[in-house]
Amino acid sequence: MSAGKRNLIIGLLIFLVIAFSLYSFFKGNYNTFVTLDEAVKASWAQVENQLQRRYDLIPNLVETVKGYAKQEKDVLIEVTNARAKVGGAGTIPDKINANNQLTGALSRLLVVVERYPDLKSNQNFMRLQDELAGTENRIAVERRRYNESVQTFNVAIRSFPANLLAGMFGFRQAAFFEVPAAAKAAPQVKF
Repeated sequence: MSAGKRNLIIGLLIFLVIAFSLYSFFKGNYNTFVTLDEAVKASWAQVENQLQRRYDLIPNLVETVKGYAKQEKDVLIEVTNARAKVGGAGTIPDKINANNQLTGALSRLLVVVERYPDLKSNQNFMRLQDELAGTENRIAVERRRYNESVQTFNVAIRSFPANLLAGMFGFRQAAFFEVPAAAKAAPQVKF
């Protein structure tokens, strides 16, 4: 075999190895991004399921409280308005913001409930409050899972050299479901 043929074969093999390596890099990273993006979407769907459960429970809770706390109209209106914002939110960041507002309004509603001992002994209210507490726990679990999925996805698309590919194909960071600072303060109960 002549030196020219050998160099051609070596050059062809080097080209094939480089081409296969690039193909593997693009295919592997792209598929990873798609898988992680779908995991984020699935996690968000679970969060939305629980948020919808809370959204559906609120009218019954508000109606039960209305019968006992007629003078607490402002809080009831605030809960109703926050619920309407949740229903009208379109994007994930808007939904997160609206649900954070709803969480704050619900905590203020529960402070109002503390002022009415008769309401706290009402069987219907107790059942609704238990359902709401269970739903809030489910929301917390699904929010944690969603944030874990977002973190994994965001790390993958920001890591070098995969970030070059992520930018080429339009993968953008997903938004975390963060609790606002105001929601971290415990509501004050005053009699």
